[in-house]
Parts: sequence; structure tokens; C-alpha cells
Amino acid sequence: MIRVRDVSRRFGGLIAVDRVSFEVAAHGITGLIGPNGAGKTTLLSMLAGQLHPQTGQILLDGHRIDGLPAHRLHALGLVRTFQLPRPFRRLTVLENLLLARPGQDGEHLGAALWQRTRITAAERAAAERARALLGDLRLAGHADLPAGELSGGQQKLLDLARALMSAPRVLVLDEPCAGLNPVGIEFLSQTITRLRDDGLTFVIVEHNIDFVARHCDHVVVMDQGRVLTEGPPDTVRRDPRVLDAYLGAPHG
Repeated sequence: MIRVRDVSRRFGGLIAVDRVSFEVAAHGITGLIGPNGAGKTTLLSMLAGQLHPQTGQILLDGHRIDGLPAHRLHALGLVRTFQLPRPFRRLTVLENLLLARPGQDGEHLGAALWQRTRITAAERAAAERARALLGDLRLAGHADLPAGELSGGQQKLLDLARALMSAPRVLVLDEPCAGLNPVGIEFLSQTITRLRDDGLTFVIVEHNIDFVARHCDHVVVMDQGRVLTEGPPDTVRRDPRVLDAYLGAPHG
């Protein structure tokens, strides 16, 4: 579904991503792991359109997307969440989701004046979808609270709900397990598995190796801006280079 071909990005004299290539299969979960400073977040930002590669190509369904801004990728169904959630803290949890709905005709004066019935019906449908998502993510009881009152883990779930509000085809998650307790991680695991089974494609940057091993179909390991190795989780975990570069464990 996604092909990354010889992508590079430098900042001054620092090469953050150096000729990286890999593929993301449709309806699967691809994990992106590596030590701090390996270039994962930079690569994630290029996938999602916050940064553009200086060399190479990124393709979605065979079409180049590496020059497109984030909002264009969002419209194509590629949506990103962040390691640190960024809700509108003074708006309610429900309002945060309603703002994430794309293509809101009520923003246009002519439509607001002359197509009020259709817009009202669309807004009602959006509210129903938002409340359903909040129910799925155990946030229904917080719908009318300011988002700033949620715990860190709940804000993570809100960030996921906002991403799902746009009905994405590819969801790019930046350390979704960070800050979650074991119960929260287990619930997130179940949610991602269910969404994958429903046809959603995931690219996940994550430091929780157990999570990666349990849920990813394919793992790409980065080190010093390059792909160190890739393959099924069990194969990657046994690779001595991964043990040296990432896990820091002794091997024989």
C-alpha cells in the first residue's frame, strides 16, 4: 500500500534519514523501531507530510505523495497521531471529535444559509459517529468534559478517536503505548487489532517491544538513519544486530 524508496532527509550536517526503503502491506501492522536518534520520528513526519524528503520517493497506492502537505494526505486517508496528544483543551471531548470531521459544509456562508436542512442532518450524523467512537474507546462518560481534564492515557485515546473520525485508510501512530499503564496498553492492543481486522492499515513507531512482537506483521529496524534489518517480529528480535543496536542485550 505504501512504498518508501531511497528516502533521505538531513538537517544541516546531520543526516537524520539516509536512503531508507521499505514497504507497508495493506490491512497489516508495520512496526518501526530503533534506538533514540535512529530517525524514526523524522521518517514518520515524512510519511505524514509534516516534512518532505530531500531525495527518494514515497508512494501510496502507486502514486507519489512525498511532495504533498499533511492536509492533502489526510484527504487521501493517511492520518497521523502524535506521541504527545494535542487536544483543544478548553473544548469538550465531543467537540474535539466534531472539529476533526472533514468537509464541513457549514463553514461556507452560502451553504449555511441555503442548505441548512442538509447541513443539520450531516451534523447530526457526525455527532452520532463521534459518540459511537467515544463509546468504542471508553470515553463516552467524558464526552461533555473539557479535554484538558482527561488523564494522559485518556488523551491518547481521544487522539486516536479524532484520527478515526475522518475514516482513514492508513493510520500512522507515534508511540501509542507511551504513558499508558498495562490495562491501557491491553485495551489499545485490542482496539488496534479490531481496527486492523476491519481493514485499516497501521504504521506504528513504538518502543514497547512486547507490543511490537504481539501485534506487528512486519518490523523495520532503524539505526543511525538507516534500515538495519526488517522482517517478522520473531526474526527481528533474534537478529544480533538488533540486540546490539537497540535492545542492548548480550548475545552469543
